[in-house]
Amino acid sequence: MEKELIINSTPTEVEIALLEDSKLVELHNQKTNTNFTVGDIFLGRIKRLMPGLNAAFVDIGHKKDAFLHYTDLGPKLRSLLKYTEGSINGSQRSHLLENFKLEPEIIKTGKIDQVLGKRVPILVQVLKEPIGTKGPRLTCELTIPGRFMVLTPFSDVIAVSKKIGNAEERKRLRLLIESIRPKNFGIIVRTAAEGKKVADLHEELQTMLGKWESIYEQLGNSKPPLKLLSEIDKASTILRDILNDSFNKIVVNDKQLHQNIQGDLGSIAPDKVGIASFHRSRKPIFESFGINKQIKASFGKTATMASGAYLVIEHTEAMHVIDVNSGHKMSSHDQESAVLNVNLEAAEEIARQLRLRDIGGIIIIDFIDMRNRDHKQALVQSMRKFMKKDRAQHTILSLSKFGLMQITRQRVRPEVNINTAEVCPTCNGTGKINASILLTDDIDRDLNFILQAHPKSNLKLKVHPYVFSYLTKGWKSMQIQWFRKHFKWIKIQPDNDYYMTQYKFYDEQDDEIRLN
Repeated sequence: MEKELIINSTPTEVEIALLEDSKLVELHNQKTNTNFTVGDIFLGRIKRLMPGLNAAFVDIGHKKDAFLHYTDLGPKLRSLLKYTEGSINGSQRSHLLENFKLEPEIIKTGKIDQVLGKRVPILVQVLKEPIGTKGPRLTCELTIPGRFMVLTPFSDVIAVSKKIGNAEERKRLRLLIESIRPKNFGIIVRTAAEGKKVADLHEELQTMLGKWESIYEQLGNSKPPLKLLSEIDKASTILRDILNDSFNKIVVNDKQLHQNIQGDLGSIAPDKVGIASFHRSRKPIFESFGINKQIKASFGKTATMASGAYLVIEHTEAMHVIDVNSGHKMSSHDQESAVLNVNLEAAEEIARQLRLRDIGGIIIIDFIDMRNRDHKQALVQSMRKFMKKDRAQHTILSLSKFGLMQITRQRVRPEVNINTAEVCPTCNGTGKINASILLTDDIDRDLNFILQAHPKSNLKLKVHPYVFSYLTKGWKSMQIQWFRKHFKWIKIQPDNDYYMTQYKFYDEQDDEIRLN
């Protein structure tokens, strides 16, 4: 499988598209002025304790107080509070924990008001971004992620990813990490560490400890709320988490971002530096790779598949509901096999849609009814296989007796929701437009007016591609007629984003000439 990362950078945001075999599977959008990202570490202050919810609200500088539930405090809360207080008042002399005495763990069934007090400063990490009317969700189980490992302070646990199946390799990594791990720091070994040398792991460990030291230094005499550690930009985060041997192309349209990505690749995968390239074409980067078209086809209430079958995706307050429809092209000579094929195609598309839209929570899927038990089992197994590529935690249940499949998927960020339905800009939803045969008359009239007012202007006309063809093809084209009439060549440019009867004139500075 080939993976491509296409990055569109503008002054206000960065859009990131992940393609697998040229098919859009993930779409990320990061505002350049965003203040909160999953993984950011803050020094917060307890604002309110809510014993009824067994939770606290924490001020971390967001317009809405962040939510911290007792179950997200972690067993090492007392050690975290002691370290935070000591770092602020200066009694904690080092960021390392060799001489730090760990406090007793809190119990899982405790109460929030038994372990936290109002206005207490506390180290917290963003677990979920603000979604809707809710503020960020926090955790006190701090983690500092790297490409090969995750560092967990106040812990002695070494955990190896379950995706590393080789028992000898798991044992090797565990012994290796034990030899380089600082006291009172736990390590989670990621899948990417498989086969790596001790030098690679030690170098990354020192980088993560450097980040922990930076947090310690900032804590000295500081007052909450304060951001202590910010996650790297989203493009670098995706590279860190998913870069593998099948990742073969990264294209970006911003020179500075291109240099940053090359630097990131140089540190995490030097042999992959060559896959990053700068987009030099004048054509917009998302249009060059067909991403805009895929966005239009993939979002909205209905998603159509190659066979003609389609999904209807509905969102309610409590869950998402997906209905699978066969369309009009389903083969009728072998009904059972045809139904299975449609359901399998739908399962693959649903797995893509969940990743693409970042749909979380409870998802109910109404597949086309099947009577064959083997077919039902094949569908469930295929769904699990298609969802393996999904980095979000998820659970897939077998089909119920009503033929419904239930999926729960981790919800970390707001759902990506792009409205692809367009109100006709010509008729404004009335369903009627001016006679299209008069379009060229309108363009000609406006051109005459502009040239009378500015006879020396070098003009450019943008139109829909179909209209472009009509105006430019043949020796009797409108473009030739205008040249003979005005002794001036009018440059005509097609634009896929224009609707059929839309047109605009531009001057030599590429500024739009507004006639209204």
